[in-house]
Amino acid sequence: MLTRLSAVVVLMTAVLTGTAAAVPPPPPNPSDAEISASRAEADAKASRVGELTGRLTQAESRLQELFDDLSYKRELANKARVDLETAISEAEAARKEASAARVQADAASAAVEESRKQLDEFAAASYAQGTTVGSFSAYIGAKSPEDLLARAQMLEAVSASSLNRLDQVTRDQGTAANLDSSARAALKNAEVKQAAADEAKKVAEQAQQVAVDAHSAQSAATQELQSNKDAVERELAAARGEVSGLEAQRRQYDQWSEAKRLEDEENARRAAAAAAAAAPKPQAPVSRPIAAAPAPSGNRVQTVINRALAQRGVIYAWGGGNYYGPTYGVRDGGVADSYGDYRKIGFDCSGLMMYAFAGAGVYLPHYSGYQYNSGRKVPLSQMAPGDMIFWGPGGGTHVALYLGGGMMVEAPHSGAVVRISPVRYGGIMPYVTRML
Repeated sequence: MLTRLSAVVVLMTAVLTGTAAAVPPPPPNPSDAEISASRAEADAKASRVGELTGRLTQAESRLQELFDDLSYKRELANKARVDLETAISEAEAARKEASAARVQADAASAAVEESRKQLDEFAAASYAQGTTVGSFSAYIGAKSPEDLLARAQMLEAVSASSLNRLDQVTRDQGTAANLDSSARAALKNAEVKQAAADEAKKVAEQAQQVAVDAHSAQSAATQELQSNKDAVERELAAARGEVSGLEAQRRQYDQWSEAKRLEDEENARRAAAAAAAAAPKPQAPVSRPIAAAPAPSGNRVQTVINRALAQRGVIYAWGGGNYYGPTYGVRDGGVADSYGDYRKIGFDCSGLMMYAFAGAGVYLPHYSGYQYNSGRKVPLSQMAPGDMIFWGPGGGTHVALYLGGGMMVEAPHSGAVVRISPVRYGGIMPYVTRML
């Protein structure tokens, strides 16, 4: 009996192993606890990334506010410099006028003194006896009464002419003195204006420097936050990779387990019915990716959103973008130039809106303030995907496209790229603009 049982066992072993391919040894099978712990760590990293994203958004919003303030202070400093240059020019002109008036007054005074001197000399000579110029010697040299009368008339005319010349020179001196006084008053006024303009320039430049320092400090803080966020995102990627690895091991183990089960079933059927035809081996279900549902035909809003999203990662270029895509930026004489935007091909905020809406046949102007007034105003609380969101007076500071779920797509600022961001509510306009 024992011999017969041993023969059956040998026969069964031969049947089970003779034709079926052996399943390889089992792969690693991480426990549910290991997978759960790995997922929890990844979730914690994702939460941290979300927190840092929120803080970074706030920091970037503050950075934008400081940038706007810096731009304003720069313009005030430019104005102060222009005013000072004007005041310096006016003061220089007043100095020249005052100098010329002083020279004229001095010359008039010298002329008066010379005329007085000549008149005194004439009078003295006319009445001095024995002189060749005086009146008596003139009379003595006369040869007839007519000649004597002529000489007397000549002396009287010379004397009257000298007096008249002295009066005219004296009047000229008064005029010159008045001009000198007016010129000095104008010079004093011009110097006062120059001093005030110089002080205004100093104040404006100090305010500009304060704004520059604040912007630089915020920029450094924002960069530090971005660095922290990047580091945590790398940790998140590593954690997710670990989760994926453990889940992949679990899937491999499940596949091995299924293959083992099928092998065992097959061998059992072959042992029970060696003469029967082998049943077809069931196939493991094949997972198929779920295709994203296409946008509804004629959905113009989705067309606009898709065109904007397709530009993610495109560089920001101030003044860049049109109905057909990104273009070279333009010079602004300030921050955009410092980033070299005029050498880059990209979008600014309103340029991105131009491109997005052109896909739906809506052609917007390249200025966010005009875009704000291009469509129907809808309260912020009722905004829907495809609406344009605006910041700043009259919507003239920034514009973005609302995606839904508190998210938007935007071309934010120089040095950045087109991206998806949470909606920032600081400085936001109370209405959105709906074009479709």
